[in-house]
Amino acid sequence: MGRAFEFRKERKFKRWDKMSKVFTKLGKEIVMAVKAGGPDPTSNAKLRTIIQNAKGAQMPKDRIEAAIKRASNKDEKDYEEIVYEGYGPNGIAVIVETSTDNINRTVANVRSYFTKAGGSLGTSGSVSFMFDHKAVFRFTKGEEHDLEELELELIDFGLTDIDENEGEIFVYTEFEDFGTMQKALEEKGIEVISADFQRFPTTLTELTEEQEEVINKMVEKMEEDDDVNNVYTNMA
Repeated sequence: MGRAFEFRKERKFKRWDKMSKVFTKLGKEIVMAVKAGGPDPTSNAKLRTIIQNAKGAQMPKDRIEAAIKRASNKDEKDYEEIVYEGYGPNGIAVIVETSTDNINRTVANVRSYFTKAGGSLGTSGSVSFMFDHKAVFRFTKGEEHDLEELELELIDFGLTDIDENEGEIFVYTEFEDFGTMQKALEEKGIEVISADFQRFPTTLTELTEEQEEVINKMVEKMEEDDDVNNVYTNMA
């Protein structure tokens, strides 16, 4: 899964015209984390994770600190995380993860992306059963890291899979084991570059090049939306 995960991440970063869009999304995540658990990363595990991810994306330190300070302001907007599900053209399953301060705007936009591509927005649970929801941790492989030994050490903390790609190690757990694995890696002194949640399709649907192009254009439009965090499909 690691290689596929990294490929999707790479492709997504290439789609975004400017790194500022990435920073905007990370800033929003910081605001939500601070509002939920306070501004101190030592006692707020979610904030600590997002700061790690922001550093991994090369987000400037001053922007991270500004987002934390902004979130502490009671007048700062409240964001709500909402997941939309539906079908694109040719029966492709699509999950759209969003965080928004205006639900009516977001649902209208997401519905229009589906409709204009020839798909349809579905109800909650309509396609999510087709995906495994995993936590993914990424860190640099050091000389002291042996993949087999790490697998044995981490299996008691929820490890479901481990992979290596281009000098980096990817550790996978079930969604609900995120906190357990995060703590285990911290206690082992492993410096995590990024830690987030990904959805992996359990089965893939093959399409022609022309059909793939239609899906890719729809996904690109969705990912350009400031309210959209991630888009997943079961396209092969």
